[in-house]
Amino acid sequence: MTKQYTGLPDEADLRRADSLAREIFTDVANKWALLIIEALGERTRRFSELRDEVEGISHKMLTQNLRMLERNGLVVRTVHAVVPPRVDYALTGPGRALRVTIAGLCDWTHRHLGHIEASRRRFDAV
Repeated sequence: MTKQYTGLPDEADLRRADSLAREIFTDVANKWALLIIEALGERTRRFSELRDEVEGISHKMLTQNLRMLERNGLVVRTVHAVVPPRVDYALTGPGRALRVTIAGLCDWTHRHLGHIEASRRRFDAV
């Protein structure tokens, strides 16, 4: 079960630049984090699988975003004591809950892609 935030109301206000909510939103609302969360889906993946799945992401950006997602409790990193070393990544409960929201954004994008493409053409023609 997810705990509700019971701290100061200002910390939960996305409109405040200095709020914890804004900091979290900034962390997870970047293109790489969204794509990593979507790529993890309902299964555990290795680093190389994620790098292959998220086209265009560099090793450095994947590492930085996985660390940020782990810090925020959205991804769990499991190191297996084998040779060669094996590290797996999976979404936590809150990470899976965020994935539902991201899936909605993906659905919205697919539904409105034609409209947006036509609007861009009209705008760029001016």
